Amino acid sequence: MNPRNVGVIENPDGYGKVGNPVCILPETQIMSSHSSYPIQSVKIGDKVLSHDGKSHNVNKQFINNYNSNILMIKNRLGKTFLTPDHLVYAFKVPNSYTYLYNKNKRKLSKNACWLHSSHLEKNDIIMYPISRKIKDVEYIKISSKRLNHDYSSVKIPPKLKVDKNFMRFAGYFLSEGSTRSEKCRTYSTITFNINEKNYIKDCINIIKKVFGLDAIIEERVDKNTIHIHIYNVHLTRFLRKLFGHSVDKKSVPSFMMLLPLNKQKELIKGLWYGDGHIDKERFRASYATVSQQLSQQVKTLLLRQNIIPSIYEEKSRIINGVKHRKAYRIYVLETPSLKKLISILDIDFNFRDKTSCNAWIENGLLFTPITEIKQIEYSGPVYNLEVKDSHSYTTDNLLVHNCGDLMEMYIKVENDIIKDIKFKTFGCGSAIATSSMVTELAIGKNVDEALKITRKDVANELDGLPPQKMHCSNLAADALHAAIQDYKKKKGGK
Repeated sequence: MNPRNVGVIENPDGYGKVGNPVCILPETQIMSSHSSYPIQSVKIGDKVLSHDGKSHNVNKQFINNYNSNILMIKNRLGKTFLTPDHLVYAFKVPNSYTYLYNKNKRKLSKNACWLHSSHLEKNDIIMYPISRKIKDVEYIKISSKRLNHDYSSVKIPPKLKVDKNFMRFAGYFLSEGSTRSEKCRTYSTITFNINEKNYIKDCINIIKKVFGLDAIIEERVDKNTIHIHIYNVHLTRFLRKLFGHSVDKKSVPSFMMLLPLNKQKELIKGLWYGDGHIDKERFRASYATVSQQLSQQVKTLLLRQNIIPSIYEEKSRIINGVKHRKAYRIYVLETPSLKKLISILDIDFNFRDKTSCNAWIENGLLFTPITEIKQIEYSGPVYNLEVKDSHSYTTDNLLVHNCGDLMEMYIKVENDIIKDIKFKTFGCGSAIATSSMVTELAIGKNVDEALKITRKDVANELDGLPPQKMHCSNLAADALHAAIQDYKKKKGGK
C-alpha cells in the first residue's frame, strides 16, 4: 500500500524498461462504437471502443508468434482467447454464499481494476463498456445514376428523412430483406410469415410513405410466406449500398449506431418484428441472424437501451435434409431487460415473478460474470494494439488493456555504487510490490552485486508470492538488470 522509491530520475546513469507481451487470437472481434472487426484486419488510425465508452485511435498493431498456453474466457456476450498475462478490467468475487446475490456483488465494484487473465476465475465480474455517443442525422441522401437499361424504374426522392418510419423499415430489411441485381432484373424483396399480417401491412405502408413506391405482394402458401417485392433499381442499389449485398454480410450503417435512442428503438422494433421471437411460455425473447457483424451491432443497440442480452453461436447443421448456416442467436432473459424490450415492441406480455439476474448496468458499464474459463494449447500468430490515450480496447465480450505489466527502472551510480533508484510500474499490486522491493534491495549495492539479485530474492523479501504472481518478481529483477546493463554500456563496459 506504500511503495517506496516511486518516480523518475532525470538524466539517469542507467535506464531499464521491461514488460510482458500480451496478445489475443487473430480472429478476435474488436469493437468500435458502431461495428466490430477481427483484430488482424484493424489498421492504424482505426477507432476502437475503450474503457471510457469512447472511441480512440489505434497507434500501432503488433503481431507475434506464440507457442504456449492461452486462456479462454467466456461470459454471456461470447468468448475471448488471450495470453495469461493480458490485463482484463474486472473484480474478484469471493466464493461465499453472501455473494450469490447482485446487491452484494455491487458492493465489490469499487475493487474493479486491471487483473491478469490468469488470476480470474468463474463467477468473477467482467466490466464491458457501452458506447453512449449520440449524433443525430435528419436526412440521408440517395445517389443513384440512371443506366441505359433503367428506363422502367421511377425516380425516388433524392433524400430521405431519417424518422421512425425509415428506421423501422431499416429493421425490417436487415432482418428479412434481400436484393437481386441483374441487367433488366434488379429488385428488392422483404419476406414475412403469412400470419404476420400487421407487420406486412406496416411495411407496405412505409414503402409507399417513405419511398413513394407501390409494392407487389406474392403469397406462397406452400412455404407459408408472403414476399413484398419492390421493383425499382434505384432503391435496390441504395439498399445494397446501405445494408450490404448478402445475408451473411448485412450490417447496420455506422450513422444509425449513433442516432438518438428513440430512433434506435424503431430500428430494434423492425429487427425483432422481422427475425425476432417472443416466447411467452418460457418468458424470453430471441433474435437470430447469420451475420456476425449484425449480431454484434444488435448487442450494442440493446445495451444502449439498458437491455442486457446473451449471445450464443449456433454451428452450421443439417435439419430434415436442409443445411442451416452458422448463426448467432441473441436472447433477452431476465425480467428487467425483458420488460424494457417488450415496451419497445408494444407487445402484450404477462410477466411472471421477477427472475434472478446476475448482471447489471451502471455508470456506462455492463457488469457480468465469467461463466467459463479454461486453458488450452495454442501455436500460431497473436495480435495486440497500441491505443492512443486510453490504452485499452474492447473485444466482443470483455475489456482489455493494450499492455501487460510494464516496469521502468532508473538508477544513479557513483563509483559503481547505486546511490539512487526510482521506478514506475503499470500493473497489479504484486507488480508494484516487487518493483518497490527490488529498489530496496539494490540501493547502496555495487552494480555487480545488484546484478545477482534474482526473482527468488525479491519474492523471499516479500514473504512469498502466489504462484501466478511469480512472474512479477521476475520482471522486477529484469528491469533492474536492464538499467544496470544500460549503465555499463554507457560507461563502455561489457
